[in-house]
Amino acid sequence: MNSEILVCDASYFRIDYEINPYMDTGLQPDVRAAIAEHEAIVRAHQAAGRHVRHIPAAWECPDMVYTANAAVVRGSRAVLGDPPPERKSEVPYFRDWLEADGFEVLEAPYPFSGQGDALACGELLLAGYGQRTDRRMHAVLADYLDYDADQIVALRTISAQWYDLDLAVAVVAADTIAYRPHALDEPSRQRLQGLHRDRGLDLVEVSTAEAARFALNLVSDGATVTMTAGAPRLAADLRARGFTVVELDTTELRKGGGGVRCTALTL
Repeated sequence: MNSEILVCDASYFRIDYEINPYMDTGLQPDVRAAIAEHEAIVRAHQAAGRHVRHIPAAWECPDMVYTANAAVVRGSRAVLGDPPPERKSEVPYFRDWLEADGFEVLEAPYPFSGQGDALACGELLLAGYGQRTDRRMHAVLADYLDYDADQIVALRTISAQWYDLDLAVAVVAADTIAYRPHALDEPSRQRLQGLHRDRGLDLVEVSTAEAARFALNLVSDGATVTMTAGAPRLAADLRARGFTVVELDTTELRKGGGGVRCTALTL
């Protein structure tokens, strides 16, 4: 899990628009502090043994640091994200990088938040919708990325607070998911309970307060969990299950609505 990831530096990170509830053009990030936070995240990935690849930032793309929305990748194929209009300028940069690295790239035919709404969990794909992703993308992902229909687990987030699934659900290991139940609608909660019942998936519940601090926006390789500081209960629950937990400051990066997971596209 997450053995190779793509990141983009935070050199041009700023708030030029407001496309999620966390963004405020009147509350600009301290760019030097944001760069330091991002560099600390990269070092933590490397210390955990993950291979980190880089794409350079572009001045006209202030959200490009959130590489998770660029695409979702499986094997040698990638489906590009189709983000809100304010972020469309990012797409050609990521398309070019992926194609140059040898990926077969498909453009999304419907709105799609990339990996933000497409979390691999073992042989399953936890597929978000309801905010930035059109549910019709689930069939596209199944077809192009070679998932069976029953491997796509549709999960609908209930409000813009959880604009991407990776704010409400985290894959900690192939058999462990952390989530905020009330960020999902009732059918989605039942689907996760079904995975617990039928597949033995361990479900770790997270409080609204910790989830709102981006606790679930984490990266795990199945042994080491790299997550935002400020979620002591989740960190303790994961350590009790045998995971190594690394907690990092993401104060500035969160001003754009993203945390650790948002800044890493799994390759």
